[in-house]
Amino acid sequence: MKIGVLALQGAFIEHVSRLRSLGVDAIEVRLPEQLEDLDGLIIPGGESTTIGKLAVEFGLVGPLRHFAEQRPVWGTCAGMIFLAKDIGIDRQPILGLMDIHVNRNAFGRQVDSFETDLKIAPLGDVPFHAVFIRAPIVTETDAGKGVDVLAQLEDGRIVAVRQGHLLATAFHPELTDDDRLHRYFIQMIEKG
Repeated sequence: MKIGVLALQGAFIEHVSRLRSLGVDAIEVRLPEQLEDLDGLIIPGGESTTIGKLAVEFGLVGPLRHFAEQRPVWGTCAGMIFLAKDIGIDRQPILGLMDIHVNRNAFGRQVDSFETDLKIAPLGDVPFHAVFIRAPIVTETDAGKGVDVLAQLEDGRIVAVRQGHLLATAFHPELTDDDRLHRYFIQMIEKG
């Protein structure tokens, strides 16, 4: 299995390391041709505006969209924003593939970052310790189009969703010692 990690900016090396620790061939993706023989792709956290601008500069927006229409993609934090159909502004390049509305930087500034335990149904009963850094939230989903809510904060705000072969989390699983979400994504790829 070969999984790419979009390596334009942000926390890509942590995802690469986690995948390699699980025995996956992890590839840093910076150019369209690097998508060709991948089984799946992770779009990491970082600065969503910068990731979008660099994706345009490197000619990646179209190839990424085409890839994500056919194969599994997981967006974490900024990656969630990049996958969403609606982020509340029109001037930022996004892939626009998941039927979700996202509020960018929903929790405020860097000093407002936090950690909490989440119940994530596909991972079982043991809570997942989630790290939120200038994180987005999903403000609306289109359940009629197959969007499943996987995790919410105690106040009901949505922080993890899946739509078919697309997965998005508002937090940074790569910054914890828990590899269950990476294993879950690998299973998504294996099941096709």
